[in-house]
Amino acid sequence: MADDKTTIFLELLTTHERSLSLYVHGLVPRDSEAEDILQQTKLLLWKHFDEFTLGTHFIAWARKTAFHQILSHRRLKKRAHLPLDEEALEALGHAVSELADEGSCRQDALRTCLAKLPTEHRQMVNLRYFDELEIEQVADRINRTEAAVYRALSRVRMSLMQCMQKQMEAQP
Repeated sequence: MADDKTTIFLELLTTHERSLSLYVHGLVPRDSEAEDILQQTKLLLWKHFDEFTLGTHFIAWARKTAFHQILSHRRLKKRAHLPLDEEALEALGHAVSELADEGSCRQDALRTCLAKLPTEHRQMVNLRYFDELEIEQVADRINRTEAAVYRALSRVRMSLMQCMQKQMEAQP
């Protein structure tokens, strides 16, 4: 059972790690302090994972834990010149959460739209943007001219943009 708990925790943390990191770094201006708070938060999440109800919103729980770690950090520093009070920091935290969630929705929409592309178009996108090949290299790989690759990628980008807009509008 302990192995299952560990696996579930690691899967949830891995899925939401970027969002949690963006949240903390959005609220803590110094990278080194943000990283320390992030590590402390992860340790606390693991320590209190038994209190988490599976099936509920892990990232909300993680952000709440991180927010309390940020507040604790601020209290320990006791800096009189800190520009934000706790209420303003909490409002900023909500805004950062919304932006991170929006980014996640956009990523989900992009994944869905990429999956809908014909294989040849998906291959071009992967070569150009994921493998980071130059247009000339993409053209060589798929036996097309550079001009044809430029035109095709332009059409694919437009198609992806339209698909993503529809996906985003369809989401609640």
